Amino acid sequence: MNQVNEPKQLLPLSEKISYGFGDLGSVLYWQTFMLYFTYFYTDVFLLPASIAATMFLVVRIFDGINDPLMGILADRTRTRWGKFRPYLLWLCVPFAVAGVLAFTVPDFGTTGKIIWAYSTFILIMVLYTAINIPYTALLGVISPNSQDRTAVSSVKFIFAFAAGIIVSATLLPMTQWLGGDDVAQGWQYSFIIYGIAAVIFFLIAFKGTRERVLPPKSQQSSIKKDIHELITNKPWVIVLITTIMFVLFVAVRSSVTAHYFRYFIGVQELSLPFLGTRIYSFEVLVSAYNTVGQVSSLLGVLVILWVSKKLGKKRTFITFFLIAIFSTGSIYILTADQLPIIYLLQIIGSMTGGPLSVLLWAMYADTADYNEWVRGRRATGLIFSASTMSQKFGWAIGAYIALTLMASVGFEPHVVQTAESLHGLILLFSIIPAGLGLLALAIYLTYPLHEEKVKQMTAELEARRAERGESVDMS
Repeated sequence: MNQVNEPKQLLPLSEKISYGFGDLGSVLYWQTFMLYFTYFYTDVFLLPASIAATMFLVVRIFDGINDPLMGILADRTRTRWGKFRPYLLWLCVPFAVAGVLAFTVPDFGTTGKIIWAYSTFILIMVLYTAINIPYTALLGVISPNSQDRTAVSSVKFIFAFAAGIIVSATLLPMTQWLGGDDVAQGWQYSFIIYGIAAVIFFLIAFKGTRERVLPPKSQQSSIKKDIHELITNKPWVIVLITTIMFVLFVAVRSSVTAHYFRYFIGVQELSLPFLGTRIYSFEVLVSAYNTVGQVSSLLGVLVILWVSKKLGKKRTFITFFLIAIFSTGSIYILTADQLPIIYLLQIIGSMTGGPLSVLLWAMYADTADYNEWVRGRRATGLIFSASTMSQKFGWAIGAYIALTLMASVGFEPHVVQTAESLHGLILLFSIIPAGLGLLALAIYLTYPLHEEKVKQMTAELEARRAERGESVDMS
């Protein structure tokens, strides 16, 4: 087979940055879902852990099933702005309103509160799907070049981890500051502020991006065929299962982070450089812990693009993931007074584990190319929506595992935990996610799209488009 040079990377930096703003808006919510949703429902909304566990599983699986439907809808959307961009414009305000409602604690009885929790949880997740699926699919059509898309994915996650830093550093203190003695009111007011910011960020992403890669003009619309090709796309299936397990690795641990710090680490007196000796509440300690993790993940994103160019996506993924798994599992042997080591492992694990999402989303774009290369058809929205579904399934199962185990060992909010309950929290924070990470890595080892194969696909697809007179305009 003749060697063809890969198309040049011509995507302007301004457009990469504009695209990143979409994740700045989205992750204000996703990071809250990952870090604090279980804590909000058990310790602020005051739902029993067993009821919250069932709600998370039911709503998130329902929400995950909606993802492919949204992808199919987005693939068939036709507007002057493209297939995916208009959803950022249409849904940013409704999504922000839903965020305020979801973090409102009504003065209802138990039944009324459960109905409110289910209703607002479903609403915000449906709207999150409707805006985030098209936004994520935009990554697959913003450029025909694989390295360009990896660079865009890196920028996307720089903004994502920046949003994570904002949430980790500000959300709990802001709920206290805005709510005073009424913490529930503080959560509501905080999401009014987050909502306004998210609307602005989504509009920047809408205005500053373009869609360039279109399905072949000869492609006939067929939902049945799109779904068949999706589930028989071997590289996509492998990345999908890897993503589910990777999200479980993250979600189980994230779901109990606030509980681990509140009930195991507790209030601590620390002597720090320049700050002297002070007593730190659990809110300060967990906020600092999550913020350190997000900053470390951001630094990892800045490094991983360079490393993946040297080693390739697959080798980089394996190396970084092994370090992250070891850092997570090691926490099991540590005690509450070994806080500096716990923070150090958070830095190492986040710097290596956080950037893995960059590679996963770039790989999904490669699997869209693979389907077009093998079958001559492209369903970018469906590929990314079904992939996002895997994130939600992983998070739903992770939160369910965490809350169910907490309930089974006698967890009760706002009381001193039993030895069994504390041991359960420690397992959920260390050994259990580490084991899930090892399973994810074992599955990923079968992924077939190495760097040379991706370059070959990209070059041949560009040549085919040129022959059909469909070359991509990068201007």
